[in-house]
Amino acid sequence: MIKNLVIPQSGAPRFIFFSGKGGVGKSTMSCATAVWLAKNGYKTLLVTTDPAPNLSDIFGQKIGHRITEIPGVDNLSAIEINPDAASQEYRDRIIAPLEGFLDERNVQGIREQLNSPCIEEVAAFDKFIEFMDKPEYDVVVFDTAPTGHTLRLLELPSGWNSELEKGGATCIGPSASLQTAKTKYEKAIAALQDEAKTSFVFVLKPERLSIFETKRSISELEQLGIKTSFLVINGVLPEEVVTDEFFKKRWNREQEIIEEINHEFLMEKILYPLRNTEVSGILLLDRVGEFLYEGKEEIQEPVIMERAEAAAPAVVHDEREVLALLTPKKGTRYLFFTGKGGVGKSTIAGATSIYLAEKGYRTLILTTDPASHLQVIFGQSLGNEPTKINGVENLYATQIDQKNAWNEYKTRILDAVKDEGQETKKAVEEDLNSPCAQEMAVFEKFMSYFELQGFDIIIFDTAPTGHTLRLLEMPSDWKGFIDLGTLTKKTSDATTDKYAHVIDTMRDREASTFVFVMYPEYTPIIEAWRGVEDLHDQVGIELGMVAINYLLPRNYGNNSYFADRRKQQEKYLHLIREKFPVPLLGVPLFVEELNGVESLKGMRRAIYGEEA
Repeated sequence: MIKNLVIPQSGAPRFIFFSGKGGVGKSTMSCATAVWLAKNGYKTLLVTTDPAPNLSDIFGQKIGHRITEIPGVDNLSAIEINPDAASQEYRDRIIAPLEGFLDERNVQGIREQLNSPCIEEVAAFDKFIEFMDKPEYDVVVFDTAPTGHTLRLLELPSGWNSELEKGGATCIGPSASLQTAKTKYEKAIAALQDEAKTSFVFVLKPERLSIFETKRSISELEQLGIKTSFLVINGVLPEEVVTDEFFKKRWNREQEIIEEINHEFLMEKILYPLRNTEVSGILLLDRVGEFLYEGKEEIQEPVIMERAEAAAPAVVHDEREVLALLTPKKGTRYLFFTGKGGVGKSTIAGATSIYLAEKGYRTLILTTDPASHLQVIFGQSLGNEPTKINGVENLYATQIDQKNAWNEYKTRILDAVKDEGQETKKAVEEDLNSPCAQEMAVFEKFMSYFELQGFDIIIFDTAPTGHTLRLLEMPSDWKGFIDLGTLTKKTSDATTDKYAHVIDTMRDREASTFVFVMYPEYTPIIEAWRGVEDLHDQVGIELGMVAINYLLPRNYGNNSYFADRRKQQEKYLHLIREKFPVPLLGVPLFVEELNGVESLKGMRRAIYGEEA
């Protein structure tokens, strides 16, 4: 039970941030905290910075990009920051004071410069700190994007300061018009570093990957001068529902990991149990808040049954149909595994890579996720170039290292302008050290894998859905930035041509397959459905297949607790079939999380059958 780290002291406003690996329950914990604070009389604002927000789903009402009161909870309002709307608001704010002083040609030039690829992140941070200056609220609760992207957001101002100090035009607007924002940015960072004003909470699950990411993220926050206040260990299997061998093994494994968490993190912790149903609606959020901050426990005594009820309907696939979507038809086949954070994209992509490699296809798996776990999943170090996976013929893996990608990008661009004048080369160097360049470099590295020879199949383990969509939409923003900047037209045209080739390849169902991964609960299903719609509408890419993870095993869980969870899974399997008329892959819940090649081979057998 933790109160003092979330409630305001002496009338000063308080900021509470919830972060963590995708799928650990950040949104649930932030919503429950906001409801609890509001019901205790504190005027509370709940803000999500996640590009794939789900506050509307949790509260069961439309929220969107405006401060919206939550009916049924006095003192509570919420907003989902829309990246596109925030970007336009930012552009308008920068342009407005210039229109009376500059001619239309110069204003238009600045307007197009503000189409740079980092504007969306800059605008998100600008909106983010706007809510740290809301004196009408006692508490502002932030539901953040998965950790890798949250850390990127918090690191941005250090890059902006160097841009502002240059003077002249920058990729985030004219330097002169941004100087007034510098004080605001510095004030926001100072508040984040002040433990009397800000609580930073990490949510994790009793899994080794959660420990790995939380430890790394806490360390990186400390480098920014931000301390972690406490941890919420979410989804802990209640001991009273463990009535058979399978779940006893899972419970024992979870207890080992909780002990490891206690040893690894010397700070306050709350353990929150896995419920017999998903958490949505104000009533259930109220109960979560009372558990977290008042210690009110709900005793759920399960009714023991003579045998386990049948599992939700089995997910059966046609092997020939699936193979046709996974294997090459003309040249290299490109596979993309995407979905909400925490749905198991990396492990399913890893198991699929083993399946295809064992069928004789020379296969490469790589990640675009800044919080990647491929090294942990395969149990070996991976470099910036394809690395052979031990124990599997034909299988290689790599990860996009942002720093190396940035260095490669800078070298290429500087080489392209080596014959230009000194003034042009100096301007290019400044552009390459801007906050935009690193993100551009990562996308260029991503595109380079569509030119890589020597592999039959290349598998992309992508970042969570919202960030994947941003990655694919970025080049349309780059075009204006590169043309109007100091880079040569030759470089700009080369980037545009590469992007056109990549998008054409991804749209070609004979060459590429998009696999959305989800588990049978409302939020990951709806987020995937929105992602599929956005890919189709914005990029012209069609869904190929769906993988449904964490299906409860047949013949185990012989009590009312798991009967409730099975009924929920059965209901959502029907919804998945209705929403996604494509081949479905079923993936069972395993006794423990899968790390290492042998465990991934076990998943491969469960998904695709005994023989490769």
